[in-house]
Amino acid sequence: MADMRDRIARWPSAARLGPRIAGACAVVALLAGCAATGGSSALNIFADPGKYQFSSCENLAVQRRNWQGKEEELRLLMEKAEKGSGGAVVNVLAYQADYVAATEELRTIDSAARAKNCGSWGSNSAVR
Repeated sequence: MADMRDRIARWPSAARLGPRIAGACAVVALLAGCAATGGSSALNIFADPGKYQFSSCENLAVQRRNWQGKEEELRLLMEKAEKGSGGAVVNVLAYQADYVAATEELRTIDSAARAKNCGSWGSNSAVR
């Protein structure tokens, strides 16, 4: 029994352990955000791969224009924020998740369009 008490006494206290866990979670979240912007991965966090399965080519074109506008707007906001002090933090907190969601939606729409042989627009996903 005394051996068990000695082990418990050596455990770090909650006051010391809490900030360590919070810091580790913050690092993991930042690294996950960086990994999600790689562009080469097929992993979708925000976009549903089957969302546009039953959409027509015309509907896909409309959706692509909408999401492309959102993506461009967010990219411009991120570029503007980078010029200010603390811009990287603002980008991660305010814009990064929405930007990743928009790019994933565009990839999902392009994938659905390729599956349906919609050739009405030129996909620029290979350029990115």
